Amino acid sequence: MAEEERIRRLRSSRRNLDVRLDEMDEKIHRPTFRRADGKANEVNYWVFDYEPEEELKVRDRISQMKKRNEKGTEGFELIVFDLYDIIIDYLESKNFIEKTEKMEERNGLERVVKAVQRTLRITDKDNYLVQYIVDHTPENAVVFITGIGKCYPLLEAPEVFNKVFYNMPQEFASTPMVLFYPGTYTEQELVVFDERKEDNYYRAFRIAR
Repeated sequence: MAEEERIRRLRSSRRNLDVRLDEMDEKIHRPTFRRADGKANEVNYWVFDYEPEEELKVRDRISQMKKRNEKGTEGFELIVFDLYDIIIDYLESKNFIEKTEKMEERNGLERVVKAVQRTLRITDKDNYLVQYIVDHTPENAVVFITGIGKCYPLLEAPEVFNKVFYNMPQEFASTPMVLFYPGTYTEQELVVFDERKEDNYYRAFRIAR
């Protein structure tokens, strides 16, 4: 009960979604945002957390921002990666989808998660998601990472930071990467769907309060 009350307080501390989306939108347009010279030269990683039931509104706003950016007048390129789509496309290309369904029936979801991560080489420095982002991110870009809620539990937010972001080549150090997170991030912990606490995480900043 105490945990439920704590999460309720965290959620109530968030401001109106539209206000926070406006704040994020304004921030990514600052030239200083696209340089890794912020807080103590920390990594340029950010989280936009939101209530899970607001997923469709967040997706719609990202779509609007992407369309506006495609006009080429904003001084940078907005790149949006849906992790779920990337993973599913890869598994389909390897004819792995049917195999995972049978594996889940025989061995359970945990075995499927391990098999998928092994196939994507998530534990390796040159894992598939890292290479995909590298290959599809131009210079002077702002990167939005979406779909983490759809990926759960195949891929969790701490794994995106620890296995993907931190394995990006050095030349991407100044590229801002914003993870859109359906849940609560306090800059100390991640609570996915406002229900389950994931691993503690401290090296990304909330892009909007």
